[in-house]
Amino acid sequence: MADPIWRELLQHSNQGEYGQFVRKFAKSLALAMNQVVVNHQFANSELARNLSEDADYLGIIRRGEHVTVLYRQRSTKKSGEWLGRLVLGYEDGEVRVFAASIF
Repeated sequence: MADPIWRELLQHSNQGEYGQFVRKFAKSLALAMNQVVVNHQFANSELARNLSEDADYLGIIRRGEHVTVLYRQRSTKKSGEWLGRLVLGYEDGEVRVFAASIF
């Protein structure tokens, strides 16, 4: 379930499509995201705009009503590896993103 969501986030991040990027976010996360800040990140972050589609699933942990899925993420422009984190849970009967980040 998580892999297609992660891949979709990568695609929309690379294309700088803020509206599509937050489409599956939980309401609380979408409201907390500042569109100006996120658009600035998309425009100015070499990493956020050049994420490789080649991500490796590392594992999953459960915490209460949510699961955290971890990925090894690479960039098409920068050498090295990053840790991708995707937190999923249910909201109104649908799987939603409660957090997404790359460290």
